[in-house]
Amino acid sequence: MVRIVSFIAAAVLMAAGAAGAQPVKAKIETGVVAGEANDRANVFRNIPFAAPPVGQLRWAPPQRAKPWSGQRDATQNGPSCPQPMNADNSPNGGGANGPVSEDCLQLNVFAPKGAKRAPVMVWIHGGSHRTGAGWVYDGSNFARDGVVLVSINYRLGPFGYFAHPALTKAAKPGEPLGNYGLMDQVAALQWVQRNIRAFGGDPKNVTVFGESAGGMSTLAVLATPKAKGLYRKAIVQSGLGWFEPLDLAAKEKQGAEALQKAGLSGATAAELRAIPMEKLTPVSMNYAPFVDGRLMTETATQALARGRFDDVPLIIGWNSGEDSLMGPRVSPQQVAAIPATTRAIYRDEASAGDERLARAVFTDRVFGGPARWVAARAAPGRPAWLYHFSYVATRMRPGTTTAAHAAEIPYVFEYWGRRTPMSVVSEEDKRLASLMHACWVSFAKTSVPRCGGQAWPAYDPARDQLMEFGASSGLRANFRKVQLDAQETAALPTLGLK
Repeated sequence: MVRIVSFIAAAVLMAAGAAGAQPVKAKIETGVVAGEANDRANVFRNIPFAAPPVGQLRWAPPQRAKPWSGQRDATQNGPSCPQPMNADNSPNGGGANGPVSEDCLQLNVFAPKGAKRAPVMVWIHGGSHRTGAGWVYDGSNFARDGVVLVSINYRLGPFGYFAHPALTKAAKPGEPLGNYGLMDQVAALQWVQRNIRAFGGDPKNVTVFGESAGGMSTLAVLATPKAKGLYRKAIVQSGLGWFEPLDLAAKEKQGAEALQKAGLSGATAAELRAIPMEKLTPVSMNYAPFVDGRLMTETATQALARGRFDDVPLIIGWNSGEDSLMGPRVSPQQVAAIPATTRAIYRDEASAGDERLARAVFTDRVFGGPARWVAARAAPGRPAWLYHFSYVATRMRPGTTTAAHAAEIPYVFEYWGRRTPMSVVSEEDKRLASLMHACWVSFAKTSVPRCGGQAWPAYDPARDQLMEFGASSGLRANFRKVQLDAQETAALPTLGLK
């Protein structure tokens, strides 16, 4: 599985309270939270949605948060979940910096002022299931436009997607194992159902959405029976869609080997839970949702192929420059792995050189092909909408010609964040952001993306149309059809669909 890193998060979306912010309060199941109002939203930060996953609760399903007396300050960002951080305190690949703590299961709420029964969107951040935090993203413009935006933390890396024989042995019968980050996401959605009315949100109109690892997580949520009924629609941004099966036994083996490689060990669950956070954080392996047989009984790909994927309205898409994840240079091994039959299909790219070819194949195989396949499989039930994002900010031209992985996030949020001065954001950039943000907001409100004057019909495999968000946005038919068909033919037999 390709490790997906949300590069854009380092450049976007940490909110700061507006000058002259006014205090606001809300009463939830655990007590009163005291946030602040800016010019667009009532903002509440660092609200616990589950008990701290420490001690006996490390590598355990999330438990309900305990009540507090008085009121809890909700004006400051909470800590990020444990993850590798940059030594100079600059944002890492998931956009996070500052303090980390295992006591990190908090969320943030951006609510319209005076909201009543407003649609709700729950954002799952990206970062390779290894980095990132909910506080990085500012949902104020969603609130400005009538949507309650909730951004969440979830356990990451060796704390979030880890299995070990000792943990399995100590678990209660039938207790879910390994997918602790996914369990946290489900727990956050359950919290929204119980509490979002306190912020003016409608628990019957919840959209779950995310990018990269957050998009993968969204697909996993849609394939998890325990999550059914906690949301009504979904958006997947660069979230793949073709997942190779990995079961609990394989994950246990990976976990034991990763600990051994890091010089760590433990014969019992208690010994493992006693390992200091700082020693566990650097442990490296493939972190992602997997088939534990209890919470996840099949991959999202299998659920779709077998008709067990939750049938809700869906937006899914990918970016033109997803190959930014490959780094500045393509390796000889990546080029050598491309079969001759693929070269024949990718004639234009091959004629431009091995670098161009490998990058095109990566983008189509890991993102474009899966997104189109998911849309096609979802289309016969509730409608699905397919998009392709190719817009390059004016300040980055002409040196950049494709939209990097996660480049769409500022346009979805209509907010460029702390590291992009508005002085370098052009009117053209703003128009594209207004268009894309409007699509997402209207989808949250009505289950149909209405994008100003741009028509965006639901995906129909026979017509094979998608919406391109680019320098000239609009519908495209049979977009890269030959290449995506070829990737689908090669990939599907490897995914355990029978």
